Amino acid sequence: MIGIIGIIVIFVMVFGGYLAAGGKMAIIFKTLPYEMTMIGGAALGAFFLSNDFSSVKHTVKDIGKVFKGPKWKPADYRDLLCLLFELIRLAKQNPVGLEEHIEGPADSSIFGRYPKILSDKEAIDLICDTLRSAAMNYDDPHQVEEVLEKRMEANLHHAMHSSHALQTVADGLPALGIVAAVLGVIKTMGSIDQPPEVLGKLIGGALVGTFLGVFLAYGLVGPFAAKVKTVIEDDSHFYQLIREVLVANLYNHAANICIEVGRQNTPGHKRPSFTELEDALKSTKQDAA
Repeated sequence: MIGIIGIIVIFVMVFGGYLAAGGKMAIIFKTLPYEMTMIGGAALGAFFLSNDFSSVKHTVKDIGKVFKGPKWKPADYRDLLCLLFELIRLAKQNPVGLEEHIEGPADSSIFGRYPKILSDKEAIDLICDTLRSAAMNYDDPHQVEEVLEKRMEANLHHAMHSSHALQTVADGLPALGIVAAVLGVIKTMGSIDQPPEVLGKLIGGALVGTFLGVFLAYGLVGPFAAKVKTVIEDDSHFYQLIREVLVANLYNHAANICIEVGRQNTPGHKRPSFTELEDALKSTKQDAA
């Protein structure tokens, strides 16, 4: 919702100010289709040229994050802590019994209580792979911790590609606007024998290209790239939480301590209170009984 409000504010302030200053929209409307074809088409072509098909699909999909916001809500962080508590407690009480859950999470009664988390392949793979590593009795937990850190850095780098792709387009749009403006000037020079009022309209039309390139870059595409980056970074805390809790488990801390480590490392605006989490864990114990 806030994304839609932002777009409305941009258009109202820019074009409202232009009209309030005595500007006329007629020349913009007349040349906009042609300028948009040149600038938007060139930007789209450059975007296709610099990315493969999967990256294009990934970027188009991530544009929705501008309006949807982060995938993981405060309730999801609470559910994740409850899920990890159940798995760690089972790993300490019955390591053999844990194996069926981490080898077949889709059929697991524990994972099944958290369908949103279960539907996220990255989260499930991270949990199951780390618990498998713990079962292998690594002599040094730092080994697993380092592997997790590199894995998460690689995942974050991949997720950030859509933001980088959008920012690259934003960086190129002002230059493409200049290209369109230069073409407009060339067109104007071909009509140099026309009266001043005709030349004025042609020059004004050419300048629409410069305006459009800058406006799209700094008013829309650039902010889209920044918002996508912010959302991806926000969602990455969810996977960092998995790492923090399971690394604490590798050091043989009690299940409650591992979960408290995770709660303390949850971002403040997503962190469940101690009492809220305690109540959720009690409910989890009752359901498991």
